Amino acid sequence: MKKIRILFIEDNRLISETITAMLKKQHDMNVLASNGNGENISQIMNKFKPDIIILNHGLRNQSSLQIVKLNKQNFPITKIIVMDLLPIQSDVLKFIKAGVSGFILKDANITEYYKTIRSVYKGIQVLPSLLAGTLFSQINENSIPGSKPSVVIKSIRLSKREQQVMKLISGGCTNKEIALKLEISTFTVKSHVHNILEKLSLHTRVEIAKYSYMSASNQTAKITTALMDDQL
Repeated sequence: MKKIRILFIEDNRLISETITAMLKKQHDMNVLASNGNGENISQIMNKFKPDIIILNHGLRNQSSLQIVKLNKQNFPITKIIVMDLLPIQSDVLKFIKAGVSGFILKDANITEYYKTIRSVYKGIQVLPSLLAGTLFSQINENSIPGSKPSVVIKSIRLSKREQQVMKLISGGCTNKEIALKLEISTFTVKSHVHNILEKLSLHTRVEIAKYSYMSASNQTAKITTALMDDQL
């Protein structure tokens, strides 16, 4: 079995040794090195080529955000998990934009540590549950004016019925028309619309239609690219 190769950057020796020992007990994880302050990070990265970096948010002598930016520039494949007691929302947003794949709270239990590492390794973005809801709102506000939804927003799950309602809204249907097409009550349609607005942090039906259009356009572009690749 291929083990997850981990580089741990933490300047608190007790935390570093405790978590390193904990991770080494897992059959699918291998802590390659533990760096105390983030210095000489490029040399360590070139030597060990880790799959994942676990990075302390509050390093005393180095900017964790700068470490993230440099590593994503020089080692874009390596995924980064930031660890903190309780990061403020604005900081989390900065780290997400810099390319961080996940966050874990320092008071998380062992199971949460393992789950976060394995999820990030598989390509899943992980946010602290205490911050996820409001963070989605902030990220969405920054993404709606752009060309496509944020990667993090894609992890918001709409039910099959909510997706149907959103598609019909984007087609210009009224609540009454949607109710007739889906054979449900108008009250139920209104409930679905409310849920869509809440989940995506939107305010109007126009924004729902715009979001649906952008999502569909992005998906079409991916399919077209895939078809072109097949023909090459």
